[in-house]
Amino acid sequence: MSASCSDCTAEALLDPAEARSPHSPASSAADSPAAAAPAGTDIPTRWAAVASLALGVFGLVTAEFLPASLLTALAADLSVSEGAAGQTVTATALIGAIAAPSIPLLTRRLDRKHVMLALTTLLVLSNALAVTADSLWPLLAARVMLGVALGGFWSMAAALAMRLVPEAKFPRAMSFILTGVSVATVCAAPIGAWMGELWGWRSAFVAAGALSVITLLAQAFTLPALPPIANPDLRVLGQLLARPGVRMALLAVLLVISGHFAGFTYLRPLMENITHLSVGAISAVLLGYGIGGFFGNFAGGWLAGRSERTAIVFGGTLIALLAIALLLAAQSMAVTAVAITLWGFAFGAFPVGFQIWIIRAAPDQAEGAGGLLVAAFQIAIATGAIGGGLLVDHVGAIGGPLFAVVMMTLGTLLTLRHGPRPAAFAAGEALPSRQGFH
Repeated sequence: MSASCSDCTAEALLDPAEARSPHSPASSAADSPAAAAPAGTDIPTRWAAVASLALGVFGLVTAEFLPASLLTALAADLSVSEGAAGQTVTATALIGAIAAPSIPLLTRRLDRKHVMLALTTLLVLSNALAVTADSLWPLLAARVMLGVALGGFWSMAAALAMRLVPEAKFPRAMSFILTGVSVATVCAAPIGAWMGELWGWRSAFVAAGALSVITLLAQAFTLPALPPIANPDLRVLGQLLARPGVRMALLAVLLVISGHFAGFTYLRPLMENITHLSVGAISAVLLGYGIGGFFGNFAGGWLAGRSERTAIVFGGTLIALLAIALLLAAQSMAVTAVAITLWGFAFGAFPVGFQIWIIRAAPDQAEGAGGLLVAAFQIAIATGAIGGGLLVDHVGAIGGPLFAVVMMTLGTLLTLRHGPRPAAFAAGEALPSRQGFH
């Protein structure tokens, strides 16, 4: 595929009927002043700004993961049960699912740089409130603020990346941004637990707060002015859901991501009750999962840059096979350790693959589509945790991988059949046109 897209239009990536309709979202985008920019306008490469977004991802995911590694100490200090303390994680996920489609609607007339700075400020305030919380309710308020920042950021990440680098470098930029997830996955839980053991659970949030301040400064100095280029509303979200490409992407997310999280969430009971690993060995295997995810993110970005359909099918097929291996041989420590490490590697194909798929399906309404994608991810996480939990309760620790095999297989087959194909894009259309993204 060509590295440039000077002659293509956003409408060329839609179904012909949608491209011709004067009432389609593509038409409204094309009518905006931003869309009137020459199609051949060059986009400067702003890697420093991309790096500031990656730093933001790292800070958000680190803050999101901290309660899981500090739960016992946190619950004891606030005089609540561990189950009640665990609702700090639930609160963030639920608010994130609501915020993801809402933030682009509520801020549609604001410069995207200012919106991003406001979201990062919420992250700073969330960490500060967590440090000073003397009961569960202030901590829940802090986690609600984090959920708003998390959902808002993810709904805008892909759309902003498209405006910071030339289209040929978009997959690389998304992979770079998503590296923040991999690094946080590797570092957040063990470092948080270590700091909590030495200096108390609040020290981990102090460190997260310092990181969020650095992120805010980095974004303030590196992000350019990014005036709004679309005008999303509830009607636009409805129109997005009417597009077959958007619906297929969201359905694939629900199947694949719920399968992944059903398996991942219940890996610890599997390692304890079936593989019979010690706590130290379990920590080492989970570290292997995080390291696998770190490298898988780069491999997934490389694959998705050539075909997001191939990246998702690869990741889904590999995880389904690994889940089958756990079903058949979880008693073996070697099989379990290798399977879980490779599972982390395979998952790296999904975030960037689905981001590119949804952007291709709705290049004229990238923020609205991104919000729907984040909401679908959050719903899939909850579905996987609930579905996997029900199976674990009824058939034992093997229920998580069993749920993963079924859902991952369905999602992979759906993507194989209905996922975007490179041949569907005309020569020279490596990624959606920058019309409407300048």
